[in-house]
Amino acid sequence: MASIGQIIFWSMIVLIFVIAGIIILLLAIAFSVSQGSVVTNTPFPVGNLGKDVMLGCKFQTKTGQISSSVSITWQKDGLTGVVYQFQNNAGHLQDQNPQFKNRVTLFPDVITTGNASLLLRTVRMEDEGVYRCSVTASGVTGSASIRLRVGAFSAPNITRSENNSLAANAPRWLPKPDVTWLDLNGSQLNSSTQFSTLTMGIVQVTSNLQVQVTDGIYTCIIQNALVTALSTATVTGNGVSTTTDFTFNSSPNIMKSHVISTSFILFCMLVR
Repeated sequence: MASIGQIIFWSMIVLIFVIAGIIILLLAIAFSVSQGSVVTNTPFPVGNLGKDVMLGCKFQTKTGQISSSVSITWQKDGLTGVVYQFQNNAGHLQDQNPQFKNRVTLFPDVITTGNASLLLRTVRMEDEGVYRCSVTASGVTGSASIRLRVGAFSAPNITRSENNSLAANAPRWLPKPDVTWLDLNGSQLNSSTQFSTLTMGIVQVTSNLQVQVTDGIYTCIIQNALVTALSTATVTGNGVSTTTDFTFNSSPNIMKSHVISTSFILFCMLVR
């Protein structure tokens, strides 16, 4: 049986460890608050080949006040040099990787509002990868990572065919997508789809609905692992009006299957 002295001794040891843990926790919280924050609202953006894409990055100081002495550095994992560097109210591109020459820019007019976003022009396949936005200023030090994925996607042109059905033509998709047609109730309709391979593996999508249509609403879904294009075709008389909404896979590990659920489609149709 332990003596009173041993009990007191071990109680003191435990108390010391508890107090030390609380102090470390408080210091960590204080340090994180004092350093402000650097965040992104779009950690997995999708770039459309040949188009521009925005890599979002925002920062906030502990006081909410941002001075003009802000240093912003964009880097890409696996590449030497910088993507873009901003210091002393100007770009410093001496160490810029040649891949990004004349293709990237920040927005100096909004940096003092906490916006360090990067515009990447004319996206290429080799631009895919992890980018890091690092910000250093009075009251903030930190970084955020963004994984850019690159593909090709386009809205389909939906027309009424000679056999009183519908045909959808989308000029550019990569990776190769799946195509599904639904009626107003979310029931899948018979269709046939052809793919014509263009440059860089991009395919042109031509899909024909194999049922005769009447006045009403039909939905064409073109979807790959990166992007879903949900097109609503409203048939009235001989005319067809189309609206398309794009949604992007929010994480590389989500939607491994290209088949979208009927319940999800119905939800999207209801909230339009």
